[in-house]
Amino acid sequence: MTPRDLSRDDYGPALAGASILVIDDEPGMRNFLVKTLSPRVQRVEQAASPLEATEKLDAAHFDLVILDNVMPKTTGLEWLAEQQRRGFFGDTILITAYADLETAIAALRAGVSDFVLKPFRANQILGAVARTLDRKNLRRDNTLLRRELRTGLFQGKLLGKSEVMVAVRAMLAKLAPLPTPVLFTGASGTGKELAARHLHQLSDRADKPFVAVNCAAISTERMVQELFGSIEGGERLTPGLLLLADGGTLFLDEVAQMPEALQAALLRVLEDQRIRPVGAERELPLNLRFLFATNADLQALVAQGKFRADLFHRINVLTVEMPPLRDRSDDILELAALFTTQFSQSLGMPALELDEQTLLKLRRYDWPGNVRELRNLAERSVILGGFPEEFAGAGSVTGTQAIEDLDLVVQRHILHMLDLCDGNRAEAARRLGVSRKTVDRKIAQWDQDELSPP
Repeated sequence: MTPRDLSRDDYGPALAGASILVIDDEPGMRNFLVKTLSPRVQRVEQAASPLEATEKLDAAHFDLVILDNVMPKTTGLEWLAEQQRRGFFGDTILITAYADLETAIAALRAGVSDFVLKPFRANQILGAVARTLDRKNLRRDNTLLRRELRTGLFQGKLLGKSEVMVAVRAMLAKLAPLPTPVLFTGASGTGKELAARHLHQLSDRADKPFVAVNCAAISTERMVQELFGSIEGGERLTPGLLLLADGGTLFLDEVAQMPEALQAALLRVLEDQRIRPVGAERELPLNLRFLFATNADLQALVAQGKFRADLFHRINVLTVEMPPLRDRSDDILELAALFTTQFSQSLGMPALELDEQTLLKLRRYDWPGNVRELRNLAERSVILGGFPEEFAGAGSVTGTQAIEDLDLVVQRHILHMLDLCDGNRAEAARRLGVSRKTVDRKIAQWDQDELSPP
């Protein structure tokens, strides 16, 4: 038999990045499978015996094992059961020339993904491999999607045209091709997770999972199992978030609240890129980009003995500081317009008009809760059908004109600068690069138009 000359695309993209281990005591069958699979997958290795296969699993992870059931000294299913107890994380296709109901039932109980009878053609085994890998990826994606829906994680875009946000996006673009850990710092609500997702999308891992973990939201008792996985009932591995994210990016938020035991375990993972699930005998290799976030002063916590110094130095290689919303005031109006539109559409409720008075109040507010506070205000206002009193306006200019009108842009900018200068007109004029008389004249005009600052 010779494998058909087919491209990788004939059986879907799942094959292209797969690693496969072929286990069969017949050299001819091993060679046929390796020649069939090699042009289409990332890596394929072969083992002539269960013992050799065990050694290969100890050394590296495989997404899929193609396993002959009838071999000297043991059956493929007996070997598979032993590997699952040790912590095998992968799918299995069983190949055999002897098909009977008892073997089929045993294969299903062992968790075998597919069953192929000998002799078979190249397209038959390739089809089985493609189906198995597609199901494997679908299970992973469904697990991660259910988790995101359960935790209510908001996936938006990293927006903003302000100078500080332009600088942040430029830094993320520079860091994207690197495997180095990145630490996102900044106050709560500044968009650290959005920035981490943006970095992931810019990287060569964009088609792989992005898994976000809030260290403050998982109980200490469950955190190790949640991350590392465990052997379920002493028989089969239930993968943790580290394995589900394999090949992609793991984002650990609120790392300052990570228990000390987990800090030590995570340090080993960062250094070795290997994990041992709870109850497993075997360490499993990982291929992960690690991103971290905190709103705490980790260096101060290290000095207080509340955070491991070695872990801090391991994750504090590259730092991205997320600016508070008050330092990116040019973005407030864009974000407000976006959030109100999004919630109006998603909730099926009437859109809110943003008039010039409301926009002025939004621009001048300090936003201690940052972007999250602005988003929550937009959602609440859409639901209630109007902005709360402190932001409500009765202006005549709305929509794009209210946001882009040059006179209104100048007014919002000058009044915002006055707020930053605590009402000191001379200092505000100096920062604006205009004369004090210009500021006085503008304010007098707005007073006359009954748009004086509150």
